[in-house]
Amino acid sequence: MARQGDDDNSARKALMKRMREQQIEAQKKEILKRFLTDDALERVLNVRISNPEVYNKLVDLVISLVQSNRLSGKITNEQVIEILTKLTSRQEPKIEFRHK
Repeated sequence: MARQGDDDNSARKALMKRMREQQIEAQKKEILKRFLTDDALERVLNVRISNPEVYNKLVDLVISLVQSNRLSGKITNEQVIEILTKLTSRQEPKIEFRHK
């Protein structure tokens, strides 16, 4: 009998967690809608599908810019491309040859 209660409790916790995640995602989308142009928003949502990790970094960056009042106007598609380039660029390893 105790097992049924544990299962119900864990299912309830999982449901609550999923609902919180959905609320957070909805808040993120609302912020993006307010501070990105339509083209930029479309690009960011495409990034969300293709690379969720980069999407989260980008959204966190936009939120921090909003909170620190460093935005003047909406972020354009070109600016999103520039930010994505910086977020996804990796430094090429430097190969050094030593001659004997």
